[in-house]
Amino acid sequence: MDYLIEQALNGFSIGAQYALLALGLAIVFSVMGLVNFAHGEFIGVAGYAMFAMAAMGMTDPWLLVVFGVVTVVLVALVLERVAFRSVRDAPPTTGLLTAFGVGIVLQNLFLLMVSPRPKAVPALSVLNAPVDLAGFTVTILQMLEVGVTAVAIGALVWFLRATRIGLAMRAAALDFTTVRLMGMRANRVIAAAFAISGLLASIAAIFFIARRGAIDPFMGLLPVLKAFVACVLGGFGSLPGAVVGGLLLGFVEVMLIVILPDKLAGLRDASVFLIVGAILVFRPQGILGRRVELGDKTA
Repeated sequence: MDYLIEQALNGFSIGAQYALLALGLAIVFSVMGLVNFAHGEFIGVAGYAMFAMAAMGMTDPWLLVVFGVVTVVLVALVLERVAFRSVRDAPPTTGLLTAFGVGIVLQNLFLLMVSPRPKAVPALSVLNAPVDLAGFTVTILQMLEVGVTAVAIGALVWFLRATRIGLAMRAAALDFTTVRLMGMRANRVIAAAFAISGLLASIAAIFFIARRGAIDPFMGLLPVLKAFVACVLGGFGSLPGAVVGGLLLGFVEVMLIVILPDKLAGLRDASVFLIVGAILVFRPQGILGRRVELGDKTA
């Protein structure tokens, strides 16, 4: 029983990573209508930024974390200005293809400028130290994943409810034209959405890298796909849904590792997607999504 509880805690900590990434996807989608599949490459940006600074002699893990977070936020703002602003009013497929293109460009930059081989980032390994929590063995990283994610979600809720730009983002998710007519600059609202998206992705990146201990050019691909699944599961465009979907996806993943026999371990991801598909059969709008009736243009 203790083992099951420890694994359940592990599942929720991994789910916290997915929740952060899914939140970043959902924020940009709700404001701009863009599914930003380049979002996963922010993990690589954070990893290679920390790797570069460590190679230059910076060994303090907290300074590396700060540098990685700041770098990702700046890159997110640059990409919004250079790549996505020009396709803002284009059809959704144009934005989707642009996002894929940006992701491929970033992956190839990592390949050409660093190496196709994995690179170690051992500075964050200190976070994997085990601690005893009420009789259960957990790691510092697991506690940080849950705690920091909770704080980040709470700060985001406050930002969206108590600041002018946050209120504008909430309004833009419903009717961007009205927000413009009320005098709020669209560029500022969308740039804020990308900055928050980058911040959330960078926090998730720190946790991913601490678990892996290494980086590679394609490390962001699978996490962003799972974050996308978490968004769909929770209800695409719903911020609470993104959190619920991420936590549920991480929990199910870990529980399947515990339940499935070793010879079926390779079917874990397939089993996860099968369960998600079954949920969507009964809730096609997602767990917290709103059902859109035929002809409803306001959803």
